[in-house]
Amino acid sequence: MGTPEFPDLGKHCSVSDCKQIDFLPFTCDRCHQVYCLEHRGYIKHQCPKADKQDVTVVVCPLCAKGVRLVPDQDANITWENHVNTDCDPSNYEKVTKKKKCPVPGCREILGFSNTIKCRDCMVDHCLKHRFGPDHKCPGPRKMETSFSFRNLLNVSKKQESKPQPSSSASSRWSTGFLNAVSNIRSSAEAGVSKLSEANQGWWKASGGVGASQSSGQVEQCPQCGAKFSSVTALVDHVQKVHERSGNRSGPKVAIDACPKCSRGFQDPVALVEHVERDHGGNSRS
Repeated sequence: MGTPEFPDLGKHCSVSDCKQIDFLPFTCDRCHQVYCLEHRGYIKHQCPKADKQDVTVVVCPLCAKGVRLVPDQDANITWENHVNTDCDPSNYEKVTKKKKCPVPGCREILGFSNTIKCRDCMVDHCLKHRFGPDHKCPGPRKMETSFSFRNLLNVSKKQESKPQPSSSASSRWSTGFLNAVSNIRSSAEAGVSKLSEANQGWWKASGGVGASQSSGQVEQCPQCGAKFSSVTALVDHVQKVHERSGNRSGPKVAIDACPKCSRGFQDPVALVEHVERDHGGNSRS
């Protein structure tokens, strides 16, 4: 076997009837025997382990899943293990039910090569109905927002363009006055507590209206000119007398006045800050 230069070159075929020496022998990957060119196939040398690495898959008729048969195991045992552990009959309809074109009257089954997704409605259609007019595409979905800034701008422009009658001046003044009154009442408990307590103590110590008139530090009604010792009394007077009688016209004047320097303020918080900053926090004269 071999040549004088390479005595180990070549091997004999493993088939008993052949035994031919081959300088380029083939080794079977299943039985690991050496064969010649003629007997290298599994069937030619009748390989006993030809199905050792075969992949045989059987489709389950219950769940439509593939079951691989193990070469060294009985097929009945493999099938029983699948039925007891992995078989799910509810999966049969999902696998076997084929997707069709959603266009009414079209029975085209959608596959890998004939499916087109519409870019507007994002629905799969067949090649015949791939264009929007063919499947009556509703178009892209519009984004719905709870607050439209464009509509708000349009409404504000319309309100500015409308001419306002002269009678609306009194209604706007009354609305602003009512808003100011409500703001005074809501912030009086928190921000004007120091000022109200000082006014009430000064009113009791002075002995009524005469003392307030002598000092000149009173609150005056912008409608009738009546004078009051505190802002609360002025507010009650306006609501009881002028709001009920309907007399809401008049110039827009300051509501609160500093009891120290008689400076008017529309914001009670600003009045408190003025008293604490300029008068040292004491509203008495």
